Amino acid sequence: QVHLVESGGGLVQAGGSLRLSCAASVRTFGTYAMGWFRQAPGKERQFVAAITSTGGRTLYDDSVKGRFTISRDNAKNTVYLQMNSLKSDDTALYYCAALRGPRSLSLPALYDYWGQGTQVTVSS
Repeated sequence: QVHLVESGGGLVQAGGSLRLSCAASVRTFGTYAMGWFRQAPGKERQFVAAITSTGGRTLYDDSVKGRFTISRDNAKNTVYLQMNSLKSDDTALYYCAALRGPRSLSLPALYDYWGQGTQVTVSS
């Protein structure tokens, strides 16, 4: 079982930055690929970014490419999402998720464990 806890969300003005963190309570954190997803009210959960277990490969949705950066620190069992140049469209509940095995990184249905989410609100 993997327990994930997100933090770092909040209210920020358009153009501002936030850094989300996701701490995992599992000794084998380094064997999981990690992803960030978001869900706005009335919308489906959307893929944002993902990183492989070793951090050697990252993947981004086109809507955040060049603005968001995913990274991980396996020694700290933590994955991060640095969000710059935030827009009102980025407003959502942001979730981190863990995936084990060589599967597609962008499909939420394939992830094994999820956090409770952290709210990001961007004011225009």
